[in-house]
Amino acid sequence: MNTQTRPSGLVRGADAARDGYMPGFGNDFETEALPGALPQGMNSPQKCEYGLYGEQLSGTPFTAPGHQNERTWCYRIRPSVRHVSRFETIELPYWKTAPAVDPDVVSMGQFRWDPVPHADGLTWLTGMRTMTTAGDVNTQVGMAAHVYVVTDSMRDEYFYSADSELLVVPQEGRLRFATELGVIDLEPQEVAILPRGLVYRVEVLEGPARGFVCENYGQKFELPGRGPIGANCMANRRDFKTPVAAFEDRDAPSRVTVKWCGRFHRTSIDHSPLDVVAWHGNYAPCKYDLRTYCPVGAILFDHPDPSIFTVLTAPSGIEGTANIDFVLFRDRWMVAEDTFRPPWYHKNIMSELMGNIHGIYDAKPEGFVPGGMSLHNMMLPHGPDRGAFEGASNADLKPVKLEDTMSFMFETRFPQHLTRFAAQEAPLQEDYVEVWADLPKLYDGTPGKKG
Repeated sequence: MNTQTRPSGLVRGADAARDGYMPGFGNDFETEALPGALPQGMNSPQKCEYGLYGEQLSGTPFTAPGHQNERTWCYRIRPSVRHVSRFETIELPYWKTAPAVDPDVVSMGQFRWDPVPHADGLTWLTGMRTMTTAGDVNTQVGMAAHVYVVTDSMRDEYFYSADSELLVVPQEGRLRFATELGVIDLEPQEVAILPRGLVYRVEVLEGPARGFVCENYGQKFELPGRGPIGANCMANRRDFKTPVAAFEDRDAPSRVTVKWCGRFHRTSIDHSPLDVVAWHGNYAPCKYDLRTYCPVGAILFDHPDPSIFTVLTAPSGIEGTANIDFVLFRDRWMVAEDTFRPPWYHKNIMSELMGNIHGIYDAKPEGFVPGGMSLHNMMLPHGPDRGAFEGASNADLKPVKLEDTMSFMFETRFPQHLTRFAAQEAPLQEDYVEVWADLPKLYDGTPGKKG
């Protein structure tokens, strides 16, 4: 097997399929960047090829049921104990972790924000801006929703979260995640999952970059059960892409930052920690192209609950109640007869944080712009504004295709608490609640009259 060097300096196998990715979600993969580096028929040989160290990265307890058990065996230049030294605590004041309830911030209400503006000199760590937190990282339940604004690549700097896996949703710009297990290049209309405990460096391929992050403290994201939908549509496993092995053998002063129980700890080492030459297992990063999501919906009248658009779900201990659902609203055909087609008015036991990747969201044609976010917390009413209501109520109900639209939702069973940044520094639309103020009273008691 020949080898080649990626632009980031990592070495990978030259015969890697699909330009450096392997298809599948939850698969048991195997990949090597040097020939013969991966042991066959066993995990822990007495001596590994090339003088490598064997090491296991466990994503679940050892005794988790087989269908849930996740682990990856890594064959690396140095064991991970050499990738950390003495730690010092550092402050990243804009990255918050639940529980983080600020008594001076009101979280009850309906909120909407314009895009968080760019600023120079921000990396993946310093450019993270927490908008909401929910649950408790110490009991491994709940989530946080962030916006990232990034202009600068991390230089000889690496990061991993011991608290959470991260779901990354780009809105603008392109990023490269150089991880222990391979390289993921990410652009708008794609998402990436970065597992808990995975070390990586983030580089800007095209900036400035902005996007959204769902930090999941609980059980890992998985594909939702399709029930009577059957085996196809929605997100298909083959469309998820996991990177092939790539490694750095580079001696240079480096820093590793670890997020642990909501605090940030930094250590200095004299080499790159991205030194996994080969690996096999099912605990690995991946990316997914949202343009391959195949929505399903009503083809006669009414329409299903928005849960029909779930891409990924992180389950809780309550059957049918998610710790987090990641829901996608993309372009699709609307064909239902005698039906109010946009999302209807409702109150929800789940808390809904939405973000706009591009285009116009049909329930809010004004004010919800690409890069913007909204929050409708648990049991607070929301729905279409007057323009959307009147347009949908009086539309000619011929088949219509919604085009050039892509919004998403981070939905959780927990209340989402605003951070001080979200309440006081982010571009909050103070008049958002007024979008419903001019909805008229249409009722007049006349039998047979429709609005």
